[in-house]
Amino acid sequence: MAVEVSKEKYRSQVREVVLGATKEEGGTRSHTVKVGGETALPFLHFEGEMPNRPVVAMEVWDIVPEEWPASLKSYFEDVYDDAGAWAKKCVEQYGADLIAIRFKSADPDIKDASAEDCIATLKKVLGSVGVPLIVYGCGKSDKDNSIIGPIAEAAEGENLLLGVAEQDNYKSVTSAAMAHKHSIIAQSPIDINIAKQLNILISEMSTPLLDRIIIDPTVAALGYGLEYSYSIMERARFGSLQGDRMLAMPTIANVGHEVWSKKEASISADDEPGWGDQAERSMAWEATTAMALIQGGMDILVMRNPRAVELIKKSIDDLMQDNS
Repeated sequence: MAVEVSKEKYRSQVREVVLGATKEEGGTRSHTVKVGGETALPFLHFEGEMPNRPVVAMEVWDIVPEEWPASLKSYFEDVYDDAGAWAKKCVEQYGADLIAIRFKSADPDIKDASAEDCIATLKKVLGSVGVPLIVYGCGKSDKDNSIIGPIAEAAEGENLLLGVAEQDNYKSVTSAAMAHKHSIIAQSPIDINIAKQLNILISEMSTPLLDRIIIDPTVAALGYGLEYSYSIMERARFGSLQGDRMLAMPTIANVGHEVWSKKEASISADDEPGWGDQAERSMAWEATTAMALIQGGMDILVMRNPRAVELIKKSIDDLMQDNS
């Protein structure tokens, strides 16, 4: 006798967000990337639709990332002096779906690069690859506020994903996204209530931006609270499927940043012989963190290690197979 599988039925869905813009849409991208749109929990194809697969963005810096270990730098050392070539290698050789540019040179404690310097780099990357772009500042809010607006204006029509808007510092990024028709990353500190409140604040400035928000819930790496990050994502996904409009946005995670800032990924085998080969360990750490996050509903993974990217893209291929 056939057994009937019990299925959950949800009354709502995650918003679908389009990143990038083609020539016909006012940009220069070869194609756009859609994320979100789910009507069920991740990869439960028998319960609902998952129209858009999770995607992988690879990080590109506008300076040499001196703090990266040699095992990671070796993949990019031939292109470090050219952000456009670095981005092209990520796309053509390593299969990146998106490029995430991090303007570290703008940090006042590093080079204090100007908005004009950042725009020149952005244009070089736009000319080198056809995929949509994610743009991050240097991580210092005062400086980021001074460069994001000019960057957004210079790339008007491209539908960049601008980062980041935070609860105490969201107006400048939101204004730039509004004025120049970009999308926006709303970042909150592993707190579902703050994530929701931030989306409310952004929507109060511009209701149409609700369809262009990507939530960054601030994830943790394996061994550093990953399970708590997972639980926050799970709560947000349940909320969106049950009709909470202020949580019904796709999500993004800075996997590479979180993993490679931890000693388990970066410390050498000489310093910790019992931890095994650093190159293999760090790759596995990043891939494992990323895998847990896509199971929790993450839509965009920002990663660094090409081998980890390869593993995750293969896993996504497998998980996107119809299991209805």
